Amino acid sequence: MNTRTVHPIERESYRVLRSRIDTASLPPLTRAVLERVIHSSADLGYATDLVTDETALRTAHAALHGQPPAPVVTDVEMVAAGITRRQTVCRLADAKSAGTLTRSAHAVRLAYEQVGPGAVWVVGCAPTALYELIDLDVSPALVIGLPVGFVGAAESKAALRASGLPAVSNVSEKGGSAVAAAALNALLYTATSDIPDTKENQ
Repeated sequence: MNTRTVHPIERESYRVLRSRIDTASLPPLTRAVLERVIHSSADLGYATDLVTDETALRTAHAALHGQPPAPVVTDVEMVAAGITRRQTVCRLADAKSAGTLTRSAHAVRLAYEQVGPGAVWVVGCAPTALYELIDLDVSPALVIGLPVGFVGAAESKAALRASGLPAVSNVSEKGGSAVAAAALNALLYTATSDIPDTKENQ
């Protein structure tokens, strides 16, 4: 993968971020995800709201940078638009609601039929997509579950954590497409050489 060129504005954003919150002691991928989420949202509250697991992040990072790389599936096109270094699968345009099945849940079913187990799922909008991922037992490499909203968002993220699936989530109602895409981008932007091959940070 080519070295990513960082714009001076982004460098300054990270400098300001690190002047306001100390992330230096965090494990490398946890730090990368948290800092990019805060950078994308200007919300320092994610420092105590975001829930990650370094071991799960390492497994997902290896899957994303493997050959072949793990597929990336998004719940909506807005999340896909924010992911800058990987083609993604989003089946919302093909999905239909029926009875209690929402379009977002149907899109998850369609995507799972397409990609199978081992994908990285990125949910930034629809709580019902998270519930469907849990119910289908999709055997993911990682679920980035950061939907936003007052109806069902926090509850769906709590269900994701309770499911035992490898995940990135947050406790509150906040989240959204930009934040979800940022969490995924952090894993894509981090080179394997930047992750120490030790257990001391896990």
